[in-house]
Amino acid sequence: MRQFKDSVTLRVHKSKRHGHGEAGLTLIEMLIVLVIIGIVATLVVVNVIDRPDEARVTATKSDIKTLRTALSMYRLDNGDYPTAEQGLNALYAAPTPAPPAWRAYVQDAPKDKWGRDYVYARQGGGYTITSLGRDGKPGGEGSDADIVEQGQ
Repeated sequence: MRQFKDSVTLRVHKSKRHGHGEAGLTLIEMLIVLVIIGIVATLVVVNVIDRPDEARVTATKSDIKTLRTALSMYRLDNGDYPTAEQGLNALYAAPTPAPPAWRAYVQDAPKDKWGRDYVYARQGGGYTITSLGRDGKPGGEGSDADIVEQGQ
């Protein structure tokens, strides 16, 4: 029992001893911590910076699928897809001359997530809807790549 009491007392005495150099962090330790935080923050920013464009690509693909559904309904109601001249505007504003069964299929003029009009083209009995991506130019890679949907 005496040994246990002595070891407890010894530990208490050691924990109460503080020298001037033992308390707190030194300036060098603080600088090292700040450098590590800076490196981690840089890695996070580099990995997250492209995320908004990836989200726009995903949302634009989803919008194109919605337009594809609206075009299918337009075709069911009116017998054919809108002409190239009528474009996607025929989905929210009655074309001239208006088909007898026309109704609004979308609420507003469809725009991609970069705020540009979709490119609508008719080919034979089908169509193509294209978003020109972030750069607004044909072609490109990554977020600048065209997003194309073809329908029959």
